[in-house]
Amino acid sequence: MVNYIWVFMTIIGLVFAAINGTMSEVNEAVFKGATEAVTLCIGLISVLVFWLGMMRIAETAGLLDKLSSLFRPFVTKLFPEVPAGHPAMGYILSNMMANMFGLGNAATPLGIKAMEELKRLNGGKDYASRSMITFLAINTSSITLIPTTVIAIRITYDSAAPTSIVGPTLMATCFSAVAAILIDRYFHYRRSRKG
Repeated sequence: MVNYIWVFMTIIGLVFAAINGTMSEVNEAVFKGATEAVTLCIGLISVLVFWLGMMRIAETAGLLDKLSSLFRPFVTKLFPEVPAGHPAMGYILSNMMANMFGLGNAATPLGIKAMEELKRLNGGKDYASRSMITFLAINTSSITLIPTTVIAIRITYDSAAPTSIVGPTLMATCFSAVAAILIDRYFHYRRSRKG
């Protein structure tokens, strides 16, 4: 469906440019955008490879396991429907760790696997379980200690202080994560009181 939307938007843009006689500006913007995309990707790749390598070292050294075990009691309270030792819990914790280090690209496949496992726990039903909703809320608003992707973009565009975003990002994501958990618990409480 998204592909159709993009094609539709492109066709509308080209027709509008042809009617207004601005096709040369569209061509120039396409090539300039492509050049900037390649530059941005190369900048992102270098930083992401570095942080993924650091994550791999932390994993090999056992640091991720220690962080996961530190968060496990808190996470098991958020997901009481997930049995101890279930693969879903491992994927949830791994997703949260990747999000904490600003590795959204690495967190996405872990999040998808977590949702697949949670759906399996839900009996394969077509509606979301309580745990699926909670995971989506937390994943969307997760705490970020190091906003790797944003730092990479700021470095690529020659920011004077690319890491100055760390403090505000940490504060904003802490507020968003707490708000997401409180809202999730509130609606779960209201639903459980009704039914």
